[in-house]
Amino acid sequence: MKAKFLTFLKKNKLVFLGIAIGMIGGYAYYYFIGCDTKTCPITANPYISSLYGAIVGGLIFESINRKK
Repeated sequence: MKAKFLTFLKKNKLVFLGIAIGMIGGYAYYYFIGCDTKTCPITANPYISSLYGAIVGGLIFESINRKK
């Protein structure tokens, strides 16, 4: 079980890196550019903005990982 998990982590380390970078980028977007009027559904909430960034970052880095 542990060996399978470690193999999974090694195989997808680039995707996890993309998720982390996306979360940081999503929060940075909320902090520096975000919506002040609280009417924007993504940028008005730091949690949603970070989650959206994590999804986008994971997908982008997954596409890079598939090219290898």
